Amino acid sequence: MGTIHVMPNAIYFERRDEIALIEPYGPNCIRFRSTRNRVISQENWTLLEPHKATDVSTSGDSYRAKLRNGLVEVEVNAGDGWPIFEVTYSNAQTGKTLLRSKEEGDYVTRYDHVAGDLYTVKAIFESNEKEHLYGLGQEQQDYFDRKGCAIELCHRNTKSTIPVLYSSLGYGFLWNNPAPGRCETTKNHTLWCAEQSYQIDYLFFVGETPADLIHTYCELTGYSPRIPEWALGFWQCKLRYESQEDLLEVAREYKRRGIPIDAIVIDYFHWTQQGEWKFDPTYWPDPDAMCEELREMGIEPVVSIWPTINPASENYQKMSESNMLITNENGQYGMFEFYGQQAFFDPTNPETRTFVWERVKENYYQKGIRTFWLDEAEPEFRPQQYKNMRMYAGNGGQTALLYPFYYAKLFYEGLQKEGEKETIALTRAAYIGSQRFAVSVWNGDIPSTFEALRQSIVSGLSMGLCGIAWWNSDIGGFHSGEIESEYFQELIVRWFQFGVFCPIMRLHGSRKRPANFVHRHPDIIEPSGADNEIWSFGERNYPILKQLIELRERLRPYLVTLMEENCKTGAPVMRPMFYEYPEDENCYSLQDQYLFGSDILVAPIYCQGQTMRKVYLPQGSWILTKDGSKHSGGWVEVHATIEEYIAFVKENSTVLEAFGR
Repeated sequence: MGTIHVMPNAIYFERRDEIALIEPYGPNCIRFRSTRNRVISQENWTLLEPHKATDVSTSGDSYRAKLRNGLVEVEVNAGDGWPIFEVTYSNAQTGKTLLRSKEEGDYVTRYDHVAGDLYTVKAIFESNEKEHLYGLGQEQQDYFDRKGCAIELCHRNTKSTIPVLYSSLGYGFLWNNPAPGRCETTKNHTLWCAEQSYQIDYLFFVGETPADLIHTYCELTGYSPRIPEWALGFWQCKLRYESQEDLLEVAREYKRRGIPIDAIVIDYFHWTQQGEWKFDPTYWPDPDAMCEELREMGIEPVVSIWPTINPASENYQKMSESNMLITNENGQYGMFEFYGQQAFFDPTNPETRTFVWERVKENYYQKGIRTFWLDEAEPEFRPQQYKNMRMYAGNGGQTALLYPFYYAKLFYEGLQKEGEKETIALTRAAYIGSQRFAVSVWNGDIPSTFEALRQSIVSGLSMGLCGIAWWNSDIGGFHSGEIESEYFQELIVRWFQFGVFCPIMRLHGSRKRPANFVHRHPDIIEPSGADNEIWSFGERNYPILKQLIELRERLRPYLVTLMEENCKTGAPVMRPMFYEYPEDENCYSLQDQYLFGSDILVAPIYCQGQTMRKVYLPQGSWILTKDGSKHSGGWVEVHATIEEYIAFVKENSTVLEAFGR
């Protein structure tokens, strides 16, 4: 049956084969932990230590007890002669029930023994068909509202798991467990499962507004630091510039044409060997001079890093013998076949972080590189069998989701040690708290399709709610784009129009090589795709794209204020409509329009051949930027030719000046 023990600041429950601890974790937040082991683990994983909760009270007896912490109250019912353990969360101000645990079978079925003190664990709750649920990181799919979805909790190329959900009922739920697993928000239940865990561990928090919930999440996991102002401009990138001279010629051409450009990216295989993290001198003979010339042009050089390494690397023997590499559970290294069998370095090991940074410092940083693209951040091992993955942090079945967190930590702390105060790193995956290491996540190797453009809107909005305010996508999509086709030339314009109103604006992609493509370096490993500069997509498109980049430049002061707000409050840059208008029920079902800050409403066009779409305007007075017309709240239909984008600005907002209004 079990017994409840009521303490001044916590509730402790015990019965045969299970103990549970329920306690405050910062203001308006309650942490729940339960296990079949005999001791509750104190491991916080990536959580920060909370601020002290000052409005806490407990009451009850051995059968039923309550704990209140500010706006949230939890009631624990151990039954009176019945073998139950029911947990109910409520809004302490209104008394409204928000979430209640659900018994499905015997309670012991929530713990399926794996090995040692590890179990497959499940936390199961009753479903509420009237609520909307948002979060869970980045899924390349169409459902911004996660209600009704079943989602695997893991990282993959295009998929980044951040296991936090926000409910339209006014609560947040953070699954504090880096084990792969799944989340189901279906009609019959809401279920969280970890494949291999010591205990069930989650946090439940309440806020009066969506902004309150995001603020609480960032208090628990960290805020983004100050962003370098140059990062708010236009980033030029392609797969890939094969040599130093190729890259410099593109940079010089942008300057000759008077096009604003703030960053240019040196993508993968510029190196001598995977796992050596240095320029190949055959094609990059003088990185110091290259970086100096770029900075004289006002362009920041960015270098791609991969965490892969193979036995041909000069660093392999040292790293292998010092346990700095991920292996499988039989000690073998080959986990990713790409130009030979590759291992991945293990950033969860502090010794690895020190060793790799010293190599990066010597070969990149001291030559003028201070911004890095952290690719393969999931990591992309094959086959993706987490229980066969061994890291310093433990078996991958228990800890695999931590990889991108420590990968970003390696570079952030290395740069901080060198005195760099404002940094940014592109990365392809993130986890709870990654934002505090200055990451800008992009949604991976997505196709060059209108469907992928539409899904990118959902990805950006979802990641903003999960603390990742510095988000971006490959403008134009990553693969399968044919730059001479009518389809792609329409797509690239519509994607640019979306990219202007993203936190980071970055053109990238591996474009299909046309029949007359000439290889400038025919013997090079991993040759480039077709051209990917804004003059590469047809004469009609060039002035359109140039004007969009110029608009981005005029929006820079506004972006600076949004980023300042983010690092203080956690407010996302791309905001769901309900973030600013939580009382408007219409806003909870909108996933293809959003607010860029509080003053700009963006409605991207994401279908081939589309020139008209409906837009919902919340209460107030809005100016359509393309013609200066004034509109009040409600649905409007807006026409936009290929040269036009759809954006509204609040009347009397100073940002109207950026649009010439």
